[in-house]
Amino acid sequence: MEAPKPEEISHPPMDQLQGLEYCIDSNPSWGEAIALGFQHYILALGTAVMIPSFLVPIMGGSDGDKVRVAQTLLFVEGVNTLLQTLFGTRLPTVIGGSYAFMVPIISIIHDPSLTRITDDHVRFLNTMRAVQGALIVASSIQIILGYSQLWGICSRFFSPLGMVPVISLVGFGLFDRGFPVVGRCVEIGIPMLILFIAFSQYLKNFQTRQMPILERFALLICITVIWAYAHLLTASGAYKHRSDVTQVHCRTDKANLISSAPWIKIPYPLQWGAPTFDAGHAFGMMAAVLVSLIESTGAYKAASRLASATPPPAHVLSRGIGWQGIGILLSGLFGTLTGCTVSVENVGLLGSTRVGSRRVIQISAGFMIFFSMLGKFGAFFASIPFTIFAAVYCVLFGLVSSVGLSFLQFTNMNSMRNLFICGVALFLGLSIPEYFRQYTATALHGPSHTRAGWFNDFLNTIFFSSPTVALIVAVFLDNTLDYKDSARDRGMPWWVKFRTFKGDSRNEEFYTLPFNLNRFFPPS
Repeated sequence: MEAPKPEEISHPPMDQLQGLEYCIDSNPSWGEAIALGFQHYILALGTAVMIPSFLVPIMGGSDGDKVRVAQTLLFVEGVNTLLQTLFGTRLPTVIGGSYAFMVPIISIIHDPSLTRITDDHVRFLNTMRAVQGALIVASSIQIILGYSQLWGICSRFFSPLGMVPVISLVGFGLFDRGFPVVGRCVEIGIPMLILFIAFSQYLKNFQTRQMPILERFALLICITVIWAYAHLLTASGAYKHRSDVTQVHCRTDKANLISSAPWIKIPYPLQWGAPTFDAGHAFGMMAAVLVSLIESTGAYKAASRLASATPPPAHVLSRGIGWQGIGILLSGLFGTLTGCTVSVENVGLLGSTRVGSRRVIQISAGFMIFFSMLGKFGAFFASIPFTIFAAVYCVLFGLVSSVGLSFLQFTNMNSMRNLFICGVALFLGLSIPEYFRQYTATALHGPSHTRAGWFNDFLNTIFFSSPTVALIVAVFLDNTLDYKDSARDRGMPWWVKFRTFKGDSRNEEFYTLPFNLNRFFPPS
């Protein structure tokens, strides 16, 4: 057999991913868009329920408080998603709750001035107000960096090579929320993982009325089937004599959400009372805001490829970060118990469904707002065991990570310099946060353990985040190691045309503000 010619086996770099059914500004039919929007809403429930379920009990809150916080978080997620898709980056991204805020929030929860309060409900309210105050102050970081265009200026130091570890670790860095959680209830986690891969990949060509229904709605179908299966196991008494940990992760009736949820409850600002402000709390929270900013930057770039758009220009990226800062401010005012960031799992779902339509995400935001006000209905969907979501994360987080690796096509990976930077940044981005996690699990405090609590929170939060560590390492090495003679190897000739709004004619189609607002906010 004759050997193939080089031109027959090469794959030229592509600015936009091919094979997507709908890109950022093309829309499926209204019926299909509503079903896809509901699918994104169901996926967003995982984080919206998990964060309050973990934090509220250690604050002294009741099941009713947990439901109310979850409803508030979902409501603010919907509002922030609408703001971001209309006036921010305009990318099809769900703005959800962030785990990056866990370290400073847990530090506030264990503040001696709050733990001394004996009444659980009073302690919950006082802790919530302290978290709100810290979020309100810390949100100014993203607002300033975004609207002043400082983050856009910083992004000029980014190259495709430097972004590979950052975007990849936006997904890879969440590995502990994948199979380790599936393993807590393998009888529903493993079937969900296998079924989701089978429907979304192996049976993706199955069509009904010329629509690849199994590929497009694999998440919705699989969750319905496995959720019903989990409920059958629960009702049949399969977990009656199992450990409490197993019951929490496997049963469909352990969350106590439906019975505790009101029929109708509209979240509103300052519903927990007036926020309280403490300089130490606010400074620790600022680190989480910076981590959220970096993680969102990687997620925005991944979303742009999965929506078949060009990379967002510096002006658009800064605009999105500014609106995300407004989102954190709203989180503080409403009392969501965490800040906001781009939902990585929803970005992955864009690729799984091959639908990157902005309209679909805006519809999902409508579902978030609607069901957050109708408590019983929202709680019904929120009773899905988190193990089911973890099985889906195994696929969607991996998909986002592979999008990060796709940026290598614009670089020279035959260069030892590039191999060194990419490998070291990826390894340290995984290894350093893992050291911080293991140290904290053993010593019950982070490696930074000085008398200055705010300083500890700042360092521990920064180094708990894989994308943040990767950005620090990759961008530093990329801009200091033989950088003058390696512009082409780093992929800069391809990257430079996307730095400015007018650098590529496609940007106007993807990122122009609606309602002719560009007249008042002209792109740079």
